[in-house]
Amino acid sequence: MGLSLNFDAFANTLVSGIKVTAPQRVGTLVRVVGMTLEAKGLIAPVGSLCSVESQKHGDVFTEVIGFDDDILYLMPFSEPVGVHPGSHVRLISTTAQAEVGHAQLGRVLDGLGRPLDGKPKPLADRLLGLQGLIINPMERGSITETLDVGIKTINGLLTLGQGQRIGLMAGSGVGKSVLLGMMSKYTEADVVVIGLIGERGREVREFIANSLGNQGLEKSIVVASPANESPVLRLRATLLAHLIAEYWRDQGKNVLLLCDSITRVAHAQREIGLAVGEPPTSKGYPPSVFALLPRLIERAGVGKNGYGSITAIYTVLAEGDDRSDPIVDIARASLDGQVMLSRKLADAAMYPAIDLEGSVSRVADQIVSSDWVKRANRFRRLWTLYQQNKDLIQIGAYEPGSNPEIDEAIQKRSALESFMSQHSDERVTVEETGKMLARIM
Repeated sequence: MGLSLNFDAFANTLVSGIKVTAPQRVGTLVRVVGMTLEAKGLIAPVGSLCSVESQKHGDVFTEVIGFDDDILYLMPFSEPVGVHPGSHVRLISTTAQAEVGHAQLGRVLDGLGRPLDGKPKPLADRLLGLQGLIINPMERGSITETLDVGIKTINGLLTLGQGQRIGLMAGSGVGKSVLLGMMSKYTEADVVVIGLIGERGREVREFIANSLGNQGLEKSIVVASPANESPVLRLRATLLAHLIAEYWRDQGKNVLLLCDSITRVAHAQREIGLAVGEPPTSKGYPPSVFALLPRLIERAGVGKNGYGSITAIYTVLAEGDDRSDPIVDIARASLDGQVMLSRKLADAAMYPAIDLEGSVSRVADQIVSSDWVKRANRFRRLWTLYQQNKDLIQIGAYEPGSNPEIDEAIQKRSALESFMSQHSDERVTVEETGKMLARIM
């Protein structure tokens, strides 16, 4: 029996089995200045991910932060140890994306979505762009429901609504982290997303172990990027926290987003902006900082047609207790209210050290009854009157009977202070707060 061979079919089979790798364009490293790397021979849009060849240390991953003609400006995610003139620069991705999913609940992640808690990497449901999707402002739902945060001063006098954006403003060491931990544990939200940006590494662990605890972690997702990490990684961690919050909001959940702190986010963007040659403005902040913060804040709020919500609480560090700091100013202008913390109250061992004179919730009138608003305003007035006349009262210079409102403030001082104080292990609901407020007023 003869053997016949179809050479055309055989040749086609061979050709179809050959896989030719697509050509990859490779750039070269030409300059390193501080944390900025400059590369030539590669075209990539801003926000792209690249890898830079490093001798004996593995590739260094970087992000494109700008360009000048044919020069790309890169900023590494880690120290660029081992890079050298002529190191190969390869393009990994032209879009900034991250994985999100239900398996991230109860986990601690870094800015790239990698686990920090020693457990396996959580499975992803979707791959989404870090910048999120803009919601038409005419399609956003209104804030109509109260948000119970378990803290009577906020529940009663600075009532928050589901979908509100508020700032927690204070200097260092007045109890911001403890207050955040209380909110994360006691808030009646379906999911809590916590972004710990630019904090000390020790504080990240302490916040999770002490302030948050196992009870708070069960319904939370923590994204942490300590102060020792690259500014691009800190910024990516911030964007990832917002993206995770948006993912859960789009599932119809009421999400609480805690970002500590937005001032550290501004510092990270300042480092990036100055590295690519942006002109410094107030306190050295480049214009990109003042464009970034409102864009971040607008990602929170009520979802499309009222489906789901993100209530965002941003801590704002008032450097040197300066309430006219540019970051404090732009946060105050962009948010739906602020809770100011007072160093004087903290020094007097009154916690939470909430200063009613500078605090406001701009949606409280829409979500509580008129009687509640009247009692809250009356409480605030008596508290403020006493604080303004405290020195006169304590030295005996105030004559009782000369001002009926001050007399009432003096009479109710202990009740007011008791209402303003709360232990970190204590939870007070909105209903309980309303009854307490009615008894005092």
